[in-house]
Amino acid sequence: MAFGTQDEADDVMNEINMTPLVDVMLVLLIIFIITVPVIKHAVPVDLPRASNQEEVIKPETIRLSITADGKYHWNEADVTDEQLEPRLMEEARKDPQPDLHIRGDKDVRYERVAQAMSAAQRAGIKKIGFVTDPAK
Repeated sequence: MAFGTQDEADDVMNEINMTPLVDVMLVLLIIFIITVPVIKHAVPVDLPRASNQEEVIKPETIRLSITADGKYHWNEADVTDEQLEPRLMEEARKDPQPDLHIRGDKDVRYERVAQAMSAAQRAGIKKIGFVTDPAK
């Protein structure tokens, strides 16, 4: 034995041993092959749907029609001048408050429409709309 010489066994290995890496990959492949069918064959349960949004309740719409002779109609039912404001007050207390759609005949006096609007304002109705027919 000579000092300062290197044996063949002491040479640095220039290649990576791929055998352990292949063994680990095969084990992982087998694990996935076994577990995936188990996950897909679960007990079928029809779960209820739930939303985290607040349910919005749409307010009803009151159709107040005013005919050419000045009579009021509450959703197609006749209403006198004395009954109009108490009914509007009753509707104004509801939550959510209904929308009031005023349908005035084209030949009705403006005074009758203004009286209906004034009664709605005194009752506390916040949403008032006017219904018209589009021009043809």
